[in-house]
Formats: sequence, structure tokens, C-alpha cells
Amino acid sequence: MDPAELKYTKTHEWVSLDGDVATIGITDFAAGQLTDLSYIELPDVGRTLSVGEDCGVIETVKAASDLYAPIAGEVVEVNGALEDDFDLLTNEPLGDGWIMKLKVANATDVDALLDHAAYLAHCETEEH
Repeated sequence: MDPAELKYTKTHEWVSLDGDVATIGITDFAAGQLTDLSYIELPDVGRTLSVGEDCGVIETVKAASDLYAPIAGEVVEVNGALEDDFDLLTNEPLGDGWIMKLKVANATDVDALLDHAAYLAHCETEEH
């Protein structure tokens, strides 16, 4: 996916909207922070999420990081391949490493997210 066409959160999730279904994953920045992945917990299909709701966990040997719902909606699909191949998440976070797909409850949630330039500026503040 073209990073410039995605929307982002300050907690390093990305969103790609296709009609009323949003594909969600973690950013390259977040993936770069992950080393020695040991476990991933994905949300259940059918679960309804609110904006900012904790919906999963990515664990490394040293730490656990929560996944947050960047928009509200119902989980319609999760990427089960991640549970067997952690490298997808770290090597292809904007491609085959996507995490879940949501049926969007409110399209204006996407408008509230950061564009690519604003997200990059946010990452710069975290690196310093």
C-alpha cells in the first residue's frame, strides 16, 4: 500500500478505507520497534469496537504492546496468518501483515485520523 494514501493514529495504527470496510495494521515505525515477537492476540470476528478501544496485544520477549481500534466498527476479518508467521507483521506491516478489517460504523472517524505528513511529524517527536 502507498503510505501517502493511508490514515494514521498517534498510537501507530494505519487505516485503509475501501467502501465501508477498513483494513487496519501497524505502521513501519511501530514494526521497527518490535524485535523477537513471541505472541499476537487478535480481536474476535463479530466484536464491535469503539474508537481507541484496546482490541489486541503484540508481545515480544521484552514487552507487550496493546493494539487500539483507530475507528469504530465491527470486526469482519482478522489476519490469522500472523499467528503462524510473525515476520509478516514486522517485514510487511503495510501489506500482508495487516491485522484486521472492520465494517465502519461512522465514516467520519476516518476523517479525524492523521494524514501521512502529520503522522511523520508525530514520529519525529517520538524519536527525540
